[in-house]
Amino acid sequence: MNISSRLKSFVHNSRHILSISYKPNRVEFNKSAKIIILGIVLMGALGFIIALVISLLVTGSLKLI
Repeated sequence: MNISSRLKSFVHNSRHILSISYKPNRVEFNKSAKIIILGIVLMGALGFIIALVISLLVTGSLKLI
């Protein structure tokens, strides 16, 4: 595949994505935002718990945290 055909394919695919996409309404946006924030909080808590456990296993105290 040469560069011009790849570029044409990219433009065609980009137009297709833009044509089927839409702006979410307020309810959809709020639901998505809540799910994303919950995911970030859960990942942070999980990372903290893992760091806490590793710190306790390595040193026997909380010196690394």
